Amino acid sequence: MKPCICSFSSRLLPLSHTSQHHLIHQTRLVAKKMQESPSLMEKVNHTHSKDNKEEQMDQIRERCGKEACELTSSKRISDDIMPHILNLYGSCATSHDFEIYAPHASFEDPLMCAHGVKQIKSAFYAISKVFSESSISEYSVEENIISAQKREITIDTKQHYKFMGRNIDMISLIKLYTEDGKVVRHEDMWDKKPLRNRETVNLPLVGRILEMTRRCSMLATHAMMGFGKDPTE
Repeated sequence: MKPCICSFSSRLLPLSHTSQHHLIHQTRLVAKKMQESPSLMEKVNHTHSKDNKEEQMDQIRERCGKEACELTSSKRISDDIMPHILNLYGSCATSHDFEIYAPHASFEDPLMCAHGVKQIKSAFYAISKVFSESSISEYSVEENIISAQKREITIDTKQHYKFMGRNIDMISLIKLYTEDGKVVRHEDMWDKKPLRNRETVNLPLVGRILEMTRRCSMLATHAMMGFGKDPTE
């Protein structure tokens, strides 16, 4: 058995000069690759880090853009309109207060139905001719977004009037419909009851008569108030 072992050992130990040189060369290549690997990994990590930073910046820009849009859309039109509404019902309105209305706007309450800004002026200027005092004493506002340019503003109010020395307090629900920031329809529902017209009463004919009565009342008031002429300011 010894000769066999010696024979096996003699085949493992001796290496030619060429083989030794090749082995050394391969070892150096492996070592070089191992040295280059960290540098390569650093480059990959740097690239990934750069991509991540750009992705994070894109997310920040997108988030800021969304927040800006939300801030713009969250601005309530009612905040700009309410001071003018309070002036209208407080008998201290000026021509500037009626700029909240679109030219084709309408106003309707149980007594009158006005079409256009001039008739709306007559309706509100007439309040001070009938009542010695008038005001919205309490109110709460709710604004609903119908579309990008349209809003529905609901104002739950308590109104105070004085007629011939007698105090009158009433609750009323005011609805304003706006387009592009301007009021196109203004409804004032006393005691929060829907306005009676052909769509809300059982008999459409009765509704039409009620509508005509409000229109006639408005036209008479419009004439008495000088057809929407602004008082001297």
